[in-house]
Amino acid sequence: MADDQDRALTEADKVMIFKLATASLPRRYREAIKTGMSNEELSNALQSVLGIFGGSGGPGRPSISFTGSGLRIWGGWRTVNHVSEKPLFSGKATIAMARQVYGIKDPNNKQMDLF
Repeated sequence: MADDQDRALTEADKVMIFKLATASLPRRYREAIKTGMSNEELSNALQSVLGIFGGSGGPGRPSISFTGSGLRIWGGWRTVNHVSEKPLFSGKATIAMARQVYGIKDPNNKQMDLF
């Protein structure tokens, strides 16, 4: 059996990494999330919660690095190198993932909800 350090990231792992990196977003921006946020507002909120640079890790947890600059989030089951590795999420992809994970609507999107 391979240890966690040899394990490839699943989609569920990527969602978990995203949620860990942005954990303060739903607490700090609860009301804005309920009413919806434009891409600019959401980008500013993500920059604020990701900060200048941060990360976490530990036994049984993925290694995570993140920065508000470029809205970049790295993660893996081994120590990630934010200098030489491509981030899992960056820019518009980070905004899109935040909308998906936290159910944040864009008030500027006039298309009707289908569901």
